[in-house]
Amino acid sequence: MDQRRASPLRIVTKPSQNVAKPFHDRYGCGRPNREGQHRFMAKAAIDKDLERFDQLKQATNMSARTVAAPGLALLFLLMALTWALFAVGGGALSHLIIIATVIAAYMALNIGANDVANNMGPAVGAKALTMGGALLIAAICEVAGALLAGGDVVSTISRDIILPGVHLDGTRYVYVMMAALLSSALWVNLATIIGAPVSTTHAVVGGVVGAGISAAGFSAIIWPTIGTIAASWVISPLLGGALAAIMLTVIDFGILRQKDKILAARVWVPALVGIMIGIFAMYMVTKGLSRLWTLEGHLTLVVGLIAGGLGWVLAQPWVRSRTLNMENSNKQVGTLFRLPLIFATALLSFAHGANDVANAVGPLAAIVAAIQEGPLGDRVELPFWVLIIGAGGIAVGLWLFGPRLIRTVGEHITKLNEIRGYCVALSAATTVLLASGLGLPVSSTHIAVGAVFGVGFMREGLSNRGIRNKAVKAEGVFLRTDHLNKTPEEAVANFRKRQKRYLVRRQHAVSIAGAWVVTVPASALLAAVIYWTIALMFGVEA
Repeated sequence: MDQRRASPLRIVTKPSQNVAKPFHDRYGCGRPNREGQHRFMAKAAIDKDLERFDQLKQATNMSARTVAAPGLALLFLLMALTWALFAVGGGALSHLIIIATVIAAYMALNIGANDVANNMGPAVGAKALTMGGALLIAAICEVAGALLAGGDVVSTISRDIILPGVHLDGTRYVYVMMAALLSSALWVNLATIIGAPVSTTHAVVGGVVGAGISAAGFSAIIWPTIGTIAASWVISPLLGGALAAIMLTVIDFGILRQKDKILAARVWVPALVGIMIGIFAMYMVTKGLSRLWTLEGHLTLVVGLIAGGLGWVLAQPWVRSRTLNMENSNKQVGTLFRLPLIFATALLSFAHGANDVANAVGPLAAIVAAIQEGPLGDRVELPFWVLIIGAGGIAVGLWLFGPRLIRTVGEHITKLNEIRGYCVALSAATTVLLASGLGLPVSSTHIAVGAVFGVGFMREGLSNRGIRNKAVKAEGVFLRTDHLNKTPEEAVANFRKRQKRYLVRRQHAVSIAGAWVVTVPASALLAAVIYWTIALMFGVEA
């Protein structure tokens, strides 16, 4: 007799199709193989292994670059030293020219590592260019701009910063320029390490201020010039950001929010390309090629109108051919801005090489002129061998250290695509052009980074349209109920929804703004210390 106790209640249920089916039948992944593993699990494992392999490869490349870059940079400095030995020749103070040449080469490396990111960052962040392609285009255009349009004269920095009546003998003037150049290079190098794009022009100005005060006192400095530079900390990013936001809004409502995006693109894209070409034509005449020739204001406008009209005419058949079989989506329409974005970044790099190479070699040219020719005038000759050092240093610094800042500007502030990157590049050129015409003190670095923040905040604002309770500060405080939020729970829900749509990294805004503000005083302090060190070493009277 079975001694097992019978259950008083027995429930019999029909097996559920979903519950009773085995895992492989429910999810359609096939039956297990002999080893008891599913095919999809094996595929997932392979994908994970390949992903780990790619990460290992990237880490290896990054480690190799980290180890090799300082050595290659040192090799370039040795080459600059050798170049200076042959170019300078003999002389009473030729050793100072050689030392200053090495410092200028070091400064050029830092300009390439930091400043060029402002031009290439949007194209890389928008995936319009790979990092290698961006480095190649930037190197070619920067060197071409420096050598072809860099000119053969530069303004002496003492004319703009130090009062004309202040007397600095040749040796003290050389030491002031050397201290300014070394301090600005050290500061830009530090900013590159921490990932902050800063203005090299402001760094050089701060160096001249600090060394000038150490050599001749506070009364020797033209303080209104420093005031205009301080004003540019606010004017530059606001102008660039506002113009970039306006452009993004026009494209968003004019093309992306239209039902027939293809038809809207055929109307707007040729017009935008024409505007871009016209603006860049005026930009190149005013800034990029200003050292070769100068046109009057009305002639510059005529050049821009002619170039813009030609661009509009040529862009129409190109846009029409690209949109024949194009899908009516924002992503596909955005590809129309890829080629204009690449074109814009190339021209920005050319103009940057033509103008900002003077930040590296301008003080060196002043040192060479002071030693070889005596007292300086308002402008000094820029020897070709000095120009080569500046152009080469910018290219080498870009290749060795540029990717870090390019990723910061293009990827770490906000997410960019072809349209947003186009707005950044075009607004940067437009703002510099307008500010130059109005005589406003601006910084191209601040404008470009401000434009990135501008498109990011505008995109965030457009994305958050329609979300209620915009005044909510935190969940831990009382959230009032009003006609927008009927209950505190609804207010919290709307706050969380807005939190998820923060599209700009605020910590980068704070860190970059802080680096901008302290650039001039930090470089000035470094220059003062370096000048006093040189004075003590060589017995120079302060």
